[in-house]
Amino acid sequence: MWNEPSAGVAVAALDPDRASRQPSPAVVASVEPGSIGEDLGFEPGDQLLSINGVRPRDLIDYRYLIVEEELHLEIRDAAGALHQVDLEKDEDDGLGLAFTEALFDGLRQCSNACAFCFIDQQPPGHRSSLYLKDDDYRLSFLYGSYLTLTNLSDSDWQRIEQQRLSPLFVSVHATDPDLRSSLLQNPRAGQLMQQLTWFSERDLQIHAQVVVCPDQNDGEALLRTIQDLAQFASGDWPAVLSVAVVPVGLTRFRPASDGLRAVTPVDARKVIAAVEPLQKEFQLKFESNFAWLSDEWYLIAGLSLPSRASYEDFPQQENGVGSIRAFLASLDEATNNLPQSVETPVRSSWVVGRLVANALEPVLQRLNAVEGVQLSLHGLPSPYWGQDQVVTGLLTGQDLLDGLLDQDLGDQLLLPSVMLRQGDPVFLDDMTLDQLRATLPVPIRIVHGAAEIVAYTLGSLEKSI
Repeated sequence: MWNEPSAGVAVAALDPDRASRQPSPAVVASVEPGSIGEDLGFEPGDQLLSINGVRPRDLIDYRYLIVEEELHLEIRDAAGALHQVDLEKDEDDGLGLAFTEALFDGLRQCSNACAFCFIDQQPPGHRSSLYLKDDDYRLSFLYGSYLTLTNLSDSDWQRIEQQRLSPLFVSVHATDPDLRSSLLQNPRAGQLMQQLTWFSERDLQIHAQVVVCPDQNDGEALLRTIQDLAQFASGDWPAVLSVAVVPVGLTRFRPASDGLRAVTPVDARKVIAAVEPLQKEFQLKFESNFAWLSDEWYLIAGLSLPSRASYEDFPQQENGVGSIRAFLASLDEATNNLPQSVETPVRSSWVVGRLVANALEPVLQRLNAVEGVQLSLHGLPSPYWGQDQVVTGLLTGQDLLDGLLDQDLGDQLLLPSVMLRQGDPVFLDDMTLDQLRATLPVPIRIVHGAAEIVAYTLGSLEKSI
């Protein structure tokens, strides 16, 4: 039942000409219990058409518009009836609505043709979302996804400035104009340094990433890129907050003529040897490392990860910079006070990508020292992607079957949740969790972090989460 405290009568229709020029409505996915939205009568499937006469383009507009204390809402309910609602609220109060999409006017697709794009290195025939090449500044602001700045219109730049959409996360790869244009296969990519100046002049900020392709943007090119970015890292409001240096990831599905090759241990040691001295310089200049190497470099090189303190406040943890170090710290905390024995013996198997398996050996030994605990670690390669050294999140359902089907998995299999699509029990190859469970003859426990891994290993938890 809709509660329309001021109007009480649904509007007949929106102007069809006006509607044709506007973004699609914001479709409600859920309503927070006890919220203003619930009091008004919002339900999943309802469409929010406009706020104070403005149809929001995306979640950013929505958040800006609902700050007002007096709101006039236009809504179309799931049955198709139109409603107008006026309300007063405190400035800080939200409506308690979540939407099916963050972008109401559609996703900005990528206009580049990078040879190393992971989206283009997938086989055909899977769910459509795997092939979306987003390059949308709004998703960068909302969720930290990376964009290249090559597809922005004048109105996009104006909106970034007016709504202070900062920080953004920018895929740089190279600052040399010709090299960046060649890597992205887009002549607009050569404007990066001017764009960084634009950010600096407006006190707007970015986090940068450099995907290193051996023999292309490594060596002197990499040093120049980091040093160019460091020009924007000083002052009270630095335009460039951090730089993540990550290795290119290649799969067996990429074109054979792309001119790329995988990172070798020798490559990894060279990149580490080039970047770590710069970090020391930046510590003296900025009191920060500023440029960070993703954990993969050290694992590929066969070297120990840097200390926890060296990652400072983990500015690019979601980009693989310190994510394994943080996970190891969580495991250390979770295993700090282990019992001498467990009441009921439990045999467990734990699956990770082969690249990270060696780093987990100390934790494995610690847990296996508990009487009654038997934990086996399976560091798997990915035949699906054609990668021997792979991170855990890229393992597919078929990789799990290939690596585990003939193994003694004990009483339970611990499967990290990063292998599954967020909010949906399906792997990157579209195999479902139910299909895997039907094939592997062992209970599968989905684990979301260090504490759950330890609890399952000790037999403290009995049901999959």
